[in-house]
Amino acid sequence: MKNVIVILGSLIIAFAFNFFLVPYQILSSGISGIAILLGLLTPFDTGLLNLVLNIPLILLSYFKLGREITMNTLLCVVSLSIFLYFLPVMAVTDNVLLSTIFGGVICGIGIGIILKYSGSSGGLDIIAIIISRISNISVGLLLTAMNGTIVLISGSIFDWNIALYTLLSIYLSGRIIDKIHTSHIKLTMQIVTTKGDLIRKELLQSIYRGITITDGYGGYTLEKKQILMMVVTRYETMQIKNIVRKYDDKAFINVYETVEVDGAFAKN
Repeated sequence: MKNVIVILGSLIIAFAFNFFLVPYQILSSGISGIAILLGLLTPFDTGLLNLVLNIPLILLSYFKLGREITMNTLLCVVSLSIFLYFLPVMAVTDNVLLSTIFGGVICGIGIGIILKYSGSSGGLDIIAIIISRISNISVGLLLTAMNGTIVLISGSIFDWNIALYTLLSIYLSGRIIDKIHTSHIKLTMQIVTTKGDLIRKELLQSIYRGITITDGYGGYTLEKKQILMMVVTRYETMQIKNIVRKYDDKAFINVYETVEVDGAFAKN
């Protein structure tokens, strides 16, 4: 299922490139943007350039991000390169601003889907994920910051109107990525239950998170309860809820967003 989603995300990105961005010489983010630039300046195909430029970063991904993300990334890079090669380059609209907006948004949707399902679209995504794991900076913000160089290159080679359109496209992509890929957002879960020990044991076996447990009692019934507190990512909340309901369908679960985490928190 993940492979299908990664391929679908790659198709969405290629569609954004060839139907919205490339016809107006608007660059995308990262290595893909560099591949578009070189494709416009040289006789080489953008898809082939995208594949070649990503090889060193795929090797970096294997050593830093693990086998699963690397295999999904490799699948994305290969499928994206194939889609870029076979999809025709044609403008959907004759309005460059509309192409910029829709190209950026559609590209962000494709990248966000791939990131959400344990992959990356290659290139600077890999570097952004590595930095995000050792900081609290979102992937989308990192990608936007790192792509300033591409905007400068675009402006110096083409013209500054195209550079500004490129900047707008990259910004929109980054915003959409953050809306879809939200693993950098931390949530605090408080679980009030009478089955604290059973829930604690399975949570420790299934979720790689620390748990703080305090004793309490119901204000109305005076029944003894345990209060479990965890800081998790958004993707883990459903799994935790299922574990809690497995042992206590009357447990009270309170989830709220955490502004900052200062201390040991696993980011993988």
